[in-house]
Amino acid sequence: MHIPILRYGKPYRSLNTAEVTHIQTGEPMACVSQANRGLVAKDLQEIAPARESLERFNVSELVEICRKAGDLFMSESLDYDGEAQSPEEYVGQLSGTTGMPESLCRENMGKIHLVCVEMAEILGGLTRGLDLSVLDGQGRGQKLSYLRQTDALGAVLPSNSPGVHSLWVPAIPLKVPLVLKPGGEEPWTPFRIARAFVEAGCPPEAFCYYPTDHSGAAEILMRCGRSLLFGGGATVVAWETDPKVQLHGPGRSKVIFGEDQAASWDDHLEVIVTSAVHNGGRSCINVSGVWTPRSGREIGEGLAARLAQITPRGLDDPEAQIAAFTRPALAEQLSAMIDSQLKVPGAVDLTAEIRGTDRVAELDGLTFLNPTVIYCEDSDHPLANKEFLFPFVSVVEIRREDLLEKIGPTLALTALTEDAGFIEELLSSPNVERLNVGPIPTMKISWDQPHEGNLFEHLYRQRALQWAQGA
Repeated sequence: MHIPILRYGKPYRSLNTAEVTHIQTGEPMACVSQANRGLVAKDLQEIAPARESLERFNVSELVEICRKAGDLFMSESLDYDGEAQSPEEYVGQLSGTTGMPESLCRENMGKIHLVCVEMAEILGGLTRGLDLSVLDGQGRGQKLSYLRQTDALGAVLPSNSPGVHSLWVPAIPLKVPLVLKPGGEEPWTPFRIARAFVEAGCPPEAFCYYPTDHSGAAEILMRCGRSLLFGGGATVVAWETDPKVQLHGPGRSKVIFGEDQAASWDDHLEVIVTSAVHNGGRSCINVSGVWTPRSGREIGEGLAARLAQITPRGLDDPEAQIAAFTRPALAEQLSAMIDSQLKVPGAVDLTAEIRGTDRVAELDGLTFLNPTVIYCEDSDHPLANKEFLFPFVSVVEIRREDLLEKIGPTLALTALTEDAGFIEELLSSPNVERLNVGPIPTMKISWDQPHEGNLFEHLYRQRALQWAQGA
């Protein structure tokens, strides 16, 4: 199957291609045309007509296109440069190149479908209930005005979880074209979404799709007035001071106990397990830390007993819960890093005490990292606030008075407490991006509230508007 570049919706076959292979068999899955930096730069000089193509629609019409696109994405065969891809083929190809079990691929497919069909509710959350007809014109007498900050939204996308693509989809009903750079191992989802939208009636000019290298990605980030960047700490650090780029990096999400709930930790164990394991532990809102003022060792041992039961399974096994690594060497490197940091006094691998020390596991030619629970006596231990692309949780015991100062930036936080004073402190904490009060898994998303950044505020700003009498 050939996956072309999309230059304002028009397929383009490049002489430079990259082969995407099945991680288990090595079988070629797709030949992906590659865009060089010069092509990206040339195209993005002419983005205004793409924006104008969306301005011909009102928001309610684009919301209806989203609904149709979601159904097409979920249920219909879609064209990839002259070759049809069925939903089941998409799931198999996605799983085969990313290592994510097919069952989890279907879950993520359902997440994208839900966002598309519930777009009116999503936009209501992003805009806090704004009547979006205000974006349909700046008519006489209108007192509310919003200024678009960019002609296009760039998105440098990851390969770890297809569900993240739901975050950029609302740009279309907000009348902002998309410039997409797919992850190297996951060209499938953004292309399939684009094809579904075009089939649903969206102007093809609204989609640019550039499989490219780091220099091409940098060109997108520099030339688009607003962008989303997904990646690890080393990827996002170079852009963290650029207000045009919204970063989606490590989440370091946490579950924390108040003094009033720590002793009854076993009542909340299922919340922690779900937060750690859902989606294979690959998301930024998977819990990577459990912080508690006491009972830390007991919490860690209880969690380790549960996670040690999770073992690798085949990609087509409906009970599979963890993903294979596309690069076995990376799994070995991450495991070696964990082991080297365990040599620093004050931490112990509790899962190793149950399962043994073989964190790296192989099954039928696939390489996995087994879920791991580390108990840390000190919040300054190098493993106390780490995040990895598999179910990894550090349980940290820390004084209640020091907890909020030490947790650091936390994307999603579940607070297991009924202490009103502690809850007030959490509400005031600048370290907490998304707060769940009570036994709500960190993975549970309420789509009427953005969980990381706000796309509407990234794309638009309100401006003052006054009309002279009689104007």
